[in-house]
Amino acid sequence: MPESYGWKRSSCTSSSRKSGEAENNGGKNTNDEAPSTNVSSFVIRISFVIRHSSFVIYLMEILRSTTDLTKLEGPIFLAIGAFDGVHLGHQAVISTSARHAHSEDGTPVVVTFDPHPAKILRPENPPHLITSTPHKIALIRALGVGHLLIIPFDKNFAQTEAENFIAQLTESAKPLREICVGHEWSFGKNRAGNLALLRKLGARYHFNVVGIPPVKVNGAVVSSTAIRARIERGDFAGAATMLGRDYTILGTVREGSKLGRQLGFATANLSAHSEQFPPNGVYFVEAWIGGVLHHGVVNVGFRPTVSGEKAERVIEVHLLDFHRDIYGSDIEIKFVQFLRPEKKFENVEALGQQIATDVKKARELCAA
Repeated sequence: MPESYGWKRSSCTSSSRKSGEAENNGGKNTNDEAPSTNVSSFVIRISFVIRHSSFVIYLMEILRSTTDLTKLEGPIFLAIGAFDGVHLGHQAVISTSARHAHSEDGTPVVVTFDPHPAKILRPENPPHLITSTPHKIALIRALGVGHLLIIPFDKNFAQTEAENFIAQLTESAKPLREICVGHEWSFGKNRAGNLALLRKLGARYHFNVVGIPPVKVNGAVVSSTAIRARIERGDFAGAATMLGRDYTILGTVREGSKLGRQLGFATANLSAHSEQFPPNGVYFVEAWIGGVLHHGVVNVGFRPTVSGEKAERVIEVHLLDFHRDIYGSDIEIKFVQFLRPEKKFENVEALGQQIATDVKKARELCAA
């Protein structure tokens, strides 16, 4: 595993962020199934990414309709998937498609959906997403992708027959040279389309089909489901090995009750864009704001000391030695170390004393 994928602790001095880097190897695989994938073979490097930051990571054109593909020069190479988390398996799909396009002087396009299809297909039991659409866009941009097609996924689109969906792509992408997908990708009404049908349609419409085999890390298949499970139990290192990057939460600072300020520890309340939260508790964290690294303490939970029984699960962060007004700003948070479980205190004074202890511990970790 490359060092950039690990849990390398930085100092507590604020520092600027370096953008992600992307490299592509030349040479196309002519078989319609990609070779077995090993984590060590990846050439993609991802650092933290903040959307709407003060600097440009990569320029990327976002398309909002399949008809927008007509604007691009062919041949067109499509990498298609939901890509929740943009993990190593997703990166294999995207990088393989880009490599093949490069070898034929073609145009690679990543195709995804908003919202996540499962939100529409299984509204009674939707998955908790690792990355929201804004976070996913930022991560895909960091891979060096030049064109991203985001297809609106609603009930009407869900009724599109599998063959009709592919026909729409072939009509707009002139010419469509290749579609690259994961080994379990399904598409069309009732998820009737699979890799076998895609290959039949490829033969009909004269485009190549590449199916990426499972990517494994330490013998475990990389999947969004497996990563969600690791995040839910607080195994951030395990999640990072499958993501190919540190697990982070991206959120926007919203106005809160200002209780933390009254206790002497101003907190930023986050409206988190991702939905798969880690276990409730207090953590020492790294936080990026506008490309600058800060450190702090985060509480994830229901704030039992000051909230009622129907409280919303929230994320609050206190940044060390930070005094700016950042309402409306985006913060990306990396959970470095678990400090303690969330608990209900007898009163706010006791809560304030515990926060002081948490902050002291965070400073000790900074100095370590």
